[in-house]
Amino acid sequence: MAKIHINIGSNQNREVNIAGAIDFLRLNFANIKISDIFESPAEGFEGDDFYNVGVNASTQLSIEDVNAVLKSIEKTFGRDPTQPKFSSRLIDLDLVTYDNVINKVLNLPRNDILKYSFVLAPLAQLSADDVHPLTNQTYQQLWQSFQTDNQFELSQYNIKKILP
Repeated sequence: MAKIHINIGSNQNREVNIAGAIDFLRLNFANIKISDIFESPAEGFEGDDFYNVGVNASTQLSIEDVNAVLKSIEKTFGRDPTQPKFSSRLIDLDLVTYDNVINKVLNLPRNDILKYSFVLAPLAQLSADDVHPLTNQTYQQLWQSFQTDNQFELSQYNIKKILP
């Protein structure tokens, strides 16, 4: 079984869409663990703030099949894949890590880990001692460095107090 980390983001009907996406993830993957909610401003465009949640899970599916499941969930929620990268989202599901696989074509581990607090923070919360296969640092170490070196807006909420 592969250990995977998925990032869920939404800035439209956030609570309902993220809760629904988590329900679908539970139907498709095992050993689900969910981070707190991390709220951040829209990145690269003007829009409502995003909620982001990290999910650790186990799967026997291939990377391609995991990505197909995630795209299917997005489609179920009405996500339009033709929208620009930096735009409002009903739901966004990204495979962030798949074991320690390094695959530049499939963007694994996802480049966003080292760029965005809303991707790294939930990963560090759920997988603090796991090592990023390119930097050879734990996600907790990366998070500590990120907090020191970057300016960002990020609020953290207990998921049980926000989602139904």
